[in-house]
Formats: sequence, C-alpha cells, structure tokens
Amino acid sequence: MATILETERLSLRPLILDDATFILELVNSPGWLQFIGDRKIHSIADAEGYLVNGPLKSYATHGFGLWCVVHKQNGIPIGMCGLLKRDYLDHPDLGYAILPAYEGQGYITEISEATLDFASANLKIDKVLAITNADHQRSIRVLEKNGFTFERFLEMPGEDKILRLFQRIFA
Repeated sequence: MATILETERLSLRPLILDDATFILELVNSPGWLQFIGDRKIHSIADAEGYLVNGPLKSYATHGFGLWCVVHKQNGIPIGMCGLLKRDYLDHPDLGYAILPAYEGQGYITEISEATLDFASANLKIDKVLAITNADHQRSIRVLEKNGFTFERFLEMPGEDKILRLFQRIFA
C-alpha cells in the first residue's frame, strides 16, 4: 500500500475499505464522541459508507483527505490525520484523531507536523485551517505546537457548539 509519508514512529497511508473495523472503533471512542461527535457509525457497513463518502471521495475530488496513521513498530492503524476541504471554509483544514491507547504520547503532534510539511511542499497549499472545540485544551496545544494561531470563534453549520478556528500560513 502506498505510503504518503513517514516520521520516526509513524507512517501515513490512504484509508481503504479494509479499514472499516478500525474506523468503527475510532469513531466510537470516547474522545471522538466528546470532541467530534456521534457520526452514527455503528456497524461495519456504516464504517464502509463513511470511508466511501468521506476519505475515499475526498482523495478523488481534492487529491487529499484524512489518511490512516500507522504505528511503524507494530504496523497497526492507531489514528487518522489529514486535510479536509469543507464547503464553508476557504482553505483546507487539518483533522486528526487517535485511539485512546495512544493518546498523550506525542503521536498527533508528530504526524500533524509531517502532514503540514507534506501539504506545503507536495500539495503546494499555502494556508491550512484547523477547527477544535473551544474547550479542547489538548487539541489546542497540538495546534499551537504546529505553528497555528487562533483566528476566531465560529459555529459549524448545523451544530450549536462554539468552536475555535486556527490558521497556519506557510511562508
């Protein structure tokens, strides 16, 4: 399977339909449900639908999307990281999530930094946004470590929670 990039501990590759079991676990993990929300993915078929209509569609449409974060030591998927293109934002935004067993070990900071370098160097993207819950301190720290600055508060269409919008401009 094609590797998009590698760091010391991780690799990033496209998500595939065979990742449905992993996706089912990830999107129903406590952190995902708390900070991203319940996407009503409760079966392998739901997870396959998420993959087809989300990451796989984004790869075909935009040339990027959410990719699978793989732990190089054991070869298993531990999270997602990548870029999303939302209709209501002018630039792609960075997205990431990780399984609970791998939280707090610097993996998201490591893979998101590499993803941003890839976006700038390979995709020629000059500005990346990021959205996080207003009170999600761990995510805010990751963004700040990766050179993002707070831009403004916003509400996502169809949701009633206040979010923080960050930006990173590449020189």
